[in-house]
Amino acid sequence: MTKYLISFPSEALVLTDEEFPVVSAEAHAVIEEAKAAGVYVFGGGIDEEVDPVLVSADGAVSTEIYPGSELTGGFAVLELPTRGEAVEWARKIAVACRCPQELREFMYDPQS
Repeated sequence: MTKYLISFPSEALVLTDEEFPVVSAEAHAVIEEAKAAGVYVFGGGIDEEVDPVLVSADGAVSTEIYPGSELTGGFAVLELPTRGEAVEWARKIAVACRCPQELREFMYDPQS
């Protein structure tokens, strides 16, 4: 089976204070559904209060990250038999989160 990344950047999630608990509950319900279906691998949100670092090949650590590589928001990794099923789960998450979701497919690596 193939693993898929379903994600959204922080700026895509625009909610009022009243909407947030409802959306949070609905999003968690979709994740619980994915767990019950046995397709959930892992997921979560990027902690944007913790700055990313770049660790170079020599082990040096820098606060300079790759240009354009800003990663924010939330994500889920699901393992599914078809891209069509991945699209359906992305749709469920989009509906629950009230914002579009990006869908990416992980390349197959027999050693990972």
